[in-house]
Amino acid sequence: MPSEDKPYRVYRGGRAKGRVPLTRQGSGSRSQAERDAGRGAGAPKRRRRRGRWIVLGLLLVLLLLVAWGAGSYRSVNAGVSEANDRVPAGVRRQLSKTDGLLVSAPTTILVLGTDGANRSGREAANRADSIMLLRTDPGKRRLAYLSIPRDLQVEIPEVGVARINAANQIGGPALALRTVEDLTGIDVNHVAFVDFDRFEELIDAVGGIDVNVPGRIRSNKFDCPLKTQARCNAWAGWRFAKGDQHMDGRRALVYSRVRKNLLNPRETDFDRARRQQHVVQAALDGVTSVGTALKLPFVGDDLVTPLATDLGAWELMQLGWAYFRADTSKALHCRLGGDPATIGGESVILGTEDNLATVAMFTGRSAPLAPPRGLPYAPGCLVGA
Repeated sequence: MPSEDKPYRVYRGGRAKGRVPLTRQGSGSRSQAERDAGRGAGAPKRRRRRGRWIVLGLLLVLLLLVAWGAGSYRSVNAGVSEANDRVPAGVRRQLSKTDGLLVSAPTTILVLGTDGANRSGREAANRADSIMLLRTDPGKRRLAYLSIPRDLQVEIPEVGVARINAANQIGGPALALRTVEDLTGIDVNHVAFVDFDRFEELIDAVGGIDVNVPGRIRSNKFDCPLKTQARCNAWAGWRFAKGDQHMDGRRALVYSRVRKNLLNPRETDFDRARRQQHVVQAALDGVTSVGTALKLPFVGDDLVTPLATDLGAWELMQLGWAYFRADTSKALHCRLGGDPATIGGESVILGTEDNLATVAMFTGRSAPLAPPRGLPYAPGCLVGA
């Protein structure tokens, strides 16, 4: 019989009828399906390992965030406790309570800057160099600034008619607060009294600020940076170029205090108030920036060094969040004003009824209107960054 017609095949282990198996059976061999199943069994294990690493990574990030938050709070709180102690009890009694958190309820803060009695020739000076109300409106994502010129003639309670910056000299922060509330009819919720001699420390702590200078400035001679009187006599004064500039603490403080621009004699004290608003806003930008947030555990106490405030650490963080969320294109920059005059040898500003309308703009009860052109001391509000 030919080999191809054999009804069986011979293979190792003996003869077997029928077709020869393609693979061996038994414990020593596996089917293709079994091998595929074996390979697939490792995939879930690898996925489980990756899942564990992801969970561990997320936990690590969460722990770092908790540590950062705790460190930031401790750092800020250390400085805030001292800042709270610097607020007179008479001021606290006058403050009005808010109806909610700073992140949700409109809040008005009096920012009062003193001209620094620590500088030579000003040892007895305690007049308010800058008077400003800051109002947050989280619901509208809006911030509003109201500058009050220091030469504005007002009725100081229990004293009489005088320039408003004298209130702090006569009766301290408590009388200054009472005078501002009587003038504007606005209930103040919080205060921040700024020592300008130390304000530069805050600006340096956030790495400086960026300010847009609207026009070239050459100041009158004050706070000469040179070491000898002879060099100061030959010194031409502080200079600022037009455009965006990065300023350290000292230069920003000088910029906010320039009283006379020799390159533009038309400037008034209102231009100085505008510069102060820009410096305060730029400082707030720095305080609420991502860079400052990352190093907050290390610089938190430095940020409140120049302040005397009733705001606690948690409230300051809320204020920072409200400021961070605010739309700068909606910001209101307002000022009170009036007619310039000279009374008793002093230059003063006599308030007009337009100040009442400006207060209504500042509080959002009426639409903002810019000061009329050609009237450098007129009140009004501008909208925008």
